[in-house]
Amino acid sequence: MSLLRESLSEIHKRVKQREISARDLVEESLKQIEQVDGQVQAFLKVDAEGARKQADELDQQFANSEHKGLLAALPIGLKDNLCTEGLTTTCASKLLENYTPIYNATVVDKLREAQAISMGKLNMDEFAMGSSTENSGYFPTYNPWDLERVPGGSSGGSAAAVAAGEVYLALGSDTGGSIRQPAAFCGVVGLKPTYGRISRFGLVAFASSLDQIGPLTKNVEDAAYALQALAGHDSMDSTSADVEVPNYLSALTGDIRGLRVAVPKEMMGEGIEPGVREQVRKALATLEKLGAIVEEVSLPHADYAVATYYLIAPAEASSNLARYDGVRYGVRKTGKNLIDLYHETRSQGFGPEVKRRIMLGTYALSSGYYDAYYLKAQKVRTLIRQDFDSIFANYDVVIGPTTPTTAFKIGEKVNDPLTMYANDLCTIPVNLAGLPALSVPCGLSEGLPVGLQIIGKAFDEATILRVAHAFEQETERLVAPVGGLDA
Repeated sequence: MSLLRESLSEIHKRVKQREISARDLVEESLKQIEQVDGQVQAFLKVDAEGARKQADELDQQFANSEHKGLLAALPIGLKDNLCTEGLTTTCASKLLENYTPIYNATVVDKLREAQAISMGKLNMDEFAMGSSTENSGYFPTYNPWDLERVPGGSSGGSAAAVAAGEVYLALGSDTGGSIRQPAAFCGVVGLKPTYGRISRFGLVAFASSLDQIGPLTKNVEDAAYALQALAGHDSMDSTSADVEVPNYLSALTGDIRGLRVAVPKEMMGEGIEPGVREQVRKALATLEKLGAIVEEVSLPHADYAVATYYLIAPAEASSNLARYDGVRYGVRKTGKNLIDLYHETRSQGFGPEVKRRIMLGTYALSSGYYDAYYLKAQKVRTLIRQDFDSIFANYDVVIGPTTPTTAFKIGEKVNDPLTMYANDLCTIPVNLAGLPALSVPCGLSEGLPVGLQIIGKAFDEATILRVAHAFEQETERLVAPVGGLDA
């Protein structure tokens, strides 16, 4: 039986008793990557040398000390928009194919402090812009549940690597659903913390008022461990919240009696596949059986969320991506003069989806259109946040589907951006409101995983973890056909 099948607590116990070593776990991960990544294509770069070196250093530490980090010896993967010192960080873009950071993202340092071992960088939609990982500048990633289907995006490589058992857990980033949507498609757990809960220093920016880093894991308990290791204030990030970090593991009590659950009718109606709706209703019935009180509510401005997001996010992206000019870093194309150099670098370096969003954002911010588009979108964003505030005055969590459909086929929507954008209709409102949310598998529809989205109050990740954990204990664990490792 693979070592990566075992629970985190069991791995900790066996490492402490020296039954297994960090090097054993790394070799197990490398073996799995070699066996299945040719099919799944989750990794952009496997850092075998660095992982083995780190494992040997940890084994030496373990021989001389009883101290073990929260994620001791676990092989993990990193989405390729997280800066890693000495290791290329490309954001899956040809524009950054030669970019090697001189510093680590704060979360990378925190993982190292927790004694996790990075196996390398994972594929994604270019600059995190997409919902299928088909927009990678290098190659698509495939869903371990069905290799003809997408793993979701933009953290598709992260979700696929966990589902295929290549790494124990992975980090992703979530701007409009980019952790939760691929988690739902790949049958794993994906957690988007509250905006500001985890430092974004060293995360290559897409839309700065929306981006948040979070873990993708095999189960809810592992998500709690990861959040415990990553959460906290960071002076290097001006948006990092200086609020207390509770003990997330102690929240996993299994007891949700009396907990009040709101189910927005807008997330269960038109546009939601019948199979997805059925699995979510079964999940809600399970929560009721466990003692929760489930009631229907309304998010009156939810219908405007996708339009609002696709004004705000591209506007911020057009500003953030202006730095990629071929002068300061990244790939430089030749030109007859400076303007020509900019044009050649950006037109050849950026992929079509990134160009589309830059143009959308630049237009929305342009003179004469700012008030009509960007400013109005920010006002609607406030209304969406107020909708959630109103619900949370009477309820503990908001629950619905993570995605309106199960994983779609490769190529099915890539040439239809509006249909692709609508795929995030359940996740986008959470980012606009800055709230925490988690996707947990809740069954299969026609053989493909369905995700249950649990949304909480700001900085109340403990409650959504408690609900997800209680639900998970009542359900059967999903195992992907390609390389999947049961926990």
